[in-house]
Amino acid sequence: MTLQRKQAPEFRPIDNIKLLRPDHQSLSNGCNIYCFNSGDQDLVRIEWIFGNQRFDPKKPLLNIAVNSMLTEGTGTLTQAQISDKVDFYGAFLQVDYGYDNSLVTLYSLNKHLQHTLPVIKDILTDSVFPEKELETYIRNQQQKLQVSMQKNDYVARREFNKALYGDTLYGLGADAETYTTLHRDDMLAHFKQMYQPSNCTIIISGKIEPGILELITDTFDKDWTNPDVKPDTGQPAVTPAAAHFYFIEKPDALQSAIRMGLPVINRNHPDFPALQVLNTVLGGYFGSRLMANIREDKGYTYGIGSGMSSLKHAGAMFIATEVGADVCKAAVAEIEKEVNLLKSDLIPDEELSLVRNYMLGSLLGSLENVFSHADKFKNLYFAGLDYDYYDRYVQVVKTITAERLKEMANQYLNFDSFYKVIVGKY
Repeated sequence: MTLQRKQAPEFRPIDNIKLLRPDHQSLSNGCNIYCFNSGDQDLVRIEWIFGNQRFDPKKPLLNIAVNSMLTEGTGTLTQAQISDKVDFYGAFLQVDYGYDNSLVTLYSLNKHLQHTLPVIKDILTDSVFPEKELETYIRNQQQKLQVSMQKNDYVARREFNKALYGDTLYGLGADAETYTTLHRDDMLAHFKQMYQPSNCTIIISGKIEPGILELITDTFDKDWTNPDVKPDTGQPAVTPAAAHFYFIEKPDALQSAIRMGLPVINRNHPDFPALQVLNTVLGGYFGSRLMANIREDKGYTYGIGSGMSSLKHAGAMFIATEVGADVCKAAVAEIEKEVNLLKSDLIPDEELSLVRNYMLGSLLGSLENVFSHADKFKNLYFAGLDYDYYDRYVQVVKTITAERLKEMANQYLNFDSFYKVIVGKY
């Protein structure tokens, strides 16, 4: 068959998207395990996911510091020994802190799990947060913060989160002095209460051969027990700030960082997929209106975008960019114009069709391997949703009308209610 280079490939609409569903089992200690068995590589990714403890304003850094220092030493292994054991078997270990959950992730060849799993077990049951390493952690974080505070975009993001989320885990903006509130005794108590099996979800993805699941359950069931104190994973109510405009002047700035947006619904609300479509039109992809106007037409920036964050106890829609300091006011005016156009004018059919194809293609393209399917499951599981969420998402993207999007814009996008943060010149 001759390749027709002058003829565009045939366009085929996406009818539905099939997601892998996990097998589930509960251990006797309350830990839940979800397995995604797929792929032909003898490799698995295992994630131990813990709900973050309730935020304590007097000890605000405990969640992030404890997670960050899990691999710094146990009662029997130093940080160097942990690294050596993992590296020797060609495995990869990382810890990740999120606003709602903290993770420990292991990538390992199946044949080496009998050697790598005991290291994880030791970390999750016997981390000791050595005083020397804690001092180093505090010093390093203070130095990183000092460097980051020189970056306008970092300062803008930090002030924006403070304004939207207040004195909560989501709005935390630590300063150098905050790190002096970290003490080893507090971290040990926090660790014992939070890192227990009843507060843990294990997600396994990859080629799960016979015996692998049994090895994991044996390691993390028989002698991993819950302490008397139960974890408290509730969080204080989010109260946005009263003030809506924040300007941090940097007289020598060549660029000004702009971050603006407002609290909105999260993934649990039925309007969320429709608001995602509206966000994509505004600034959610390279061909968006904000990019076309403020980058391509005006040349004020190299990049601008809008996004949505869905957290367990909050949600937000935001716009972020850095523009030339001399055009900051003009850029803000153009952003306001684009927001208001969504409220007054219907989105043309051709533009909406492009956005539909982009969003469905992005969802399909994001499912490139079994790990991606596990990641989609996490979005649902920790939001308390089922797989019909993605069915609804696809249906909304395929069928939502320009009239409905205009209604959504008028319902959710009041520019006067936006929280606006500008760092640099204005």
